[in-house]
Amino acid sequence: MSYNILMAVLLALVLALVFTPWVRKVAFKIGAIDQPEQRKVHSKTMPRMGGLAVYLAFAAAVLCTHQLDNRLTGLLVGGLVIVLLGILDDTRGLPAKVKLVGQIAAAAVVIPFGIQIEFITNPINASIIQLGYWGIPVTIFWIISVTNAVNLIDGLDGLAGGTSFIAALTLAAVTWQQSSLLGGFGMEVAGLALILAAATLGFLKYNFYPAKIFLGDTGSMFLGYALSTLAVMGVAKAATAISVIVPMVILGIPLLDVVFAILRRYQSHRPIFQPDKEHLHHRMMALGFSHKQTVLAIYVVNLLLGVSAFLLTVLSDSQAVLLLLILAVVIIVAANKIGVIGKAAKTGIQSTVSASQNLQQRSSKM
Repeated sequence: MSYNILMAVLLALVLALVFTPWVRKVAFKIGAIDQPEQRKVHSKTMPRMGGLAVYLAFAAAVLCTHQLDNRLTGLLVGGLVIVLLGILDDTRGLPAKVKLVGQIAAAAVVIPFGIQIEFITNPINASIIQLGYWGIPVTIFWIISVTNAVNLIDGLDGLAGGTSFIAALTLAAVTWQQSSLLGGFGMEVAGLALILAAATLGFLKYNFYPAKIFLGDTGSMFLGYALSTLAVMGVAKAATAISVIVPMVILGIPLLDVVFAILRRYQSHRPIFQPDKEHLHHRMMALGFSHKQTVLAIYVVNLLLGVSAFLLTVLSDSQAVLLLLILAVVIIVAANKIGVIGKAAKTGIQSTVSASQNLQQRSSKM
């Protein structure tokens, strides 16, 4: 790690530790507070908007240690847009459609600054598929998806922050490992991911159970936005057969939680955007895990996915495919056991498994 990056990481950590108590006071003054309700776990009024401290620490560390170019400017400006949107939501409560429009605007901000998915690699034959103008909606869709995914898992003290911290470290490791494929900017993206991790870690001192402040939509959306944008700047630029899968594995927990939520709500004929208490952390607590145990257990899963994502970049293509198959089986079985998929989907999976077993039995008798 270069001296410049080390200084930036330490600066981001210290600034987050300093800014968070100040943001906590501001949150109470301007009404950025989270009231307890049936769907939420906390039982007292809590300040939110803590993500403002994370953004300020990250942006200040970057500005003090980096020379701005188009992509860095796009990252910081887009991050500011999503933070301002989050502050409005944390203080006033925005309708879902207004938030979505704001997220699209924030995601679109980075396009003129050269942050865009220009191609994807076909994982079957490693051929390059140039996206052309289609790269713009693909980039926006990716950023919005991750932004909302991190936002949705922000249901327990330290959960979204810790998940993002681990994802940022993994992203740094993967981009560092692939720096020869990414050119000089690969190491810079790794450094930016480390700075984001440091800013998040400083905030976690006040956000881990029992929390003194919440990320709020300001923080959960910014972390999702920053991670997705850094992935576009880094991993998505690698022309390898597995490059299209690696960011999804790094952000596996939030993305899978969104997929399972959509699946179970569709199966039960409920609106897809209707909140519920059947997310991964809700189901684990319903199974008897304490608040702290649930968060730590999900951290462990995030670490395992992070290690898997790194391994995908160093294994051969056949070994990587085998690892992905193993991960898919483990995830489906675990989700089925915990109950995050939903009863209808669970029945469908069980029927598929039963049909497979019957087919095997018939085959053995022939």
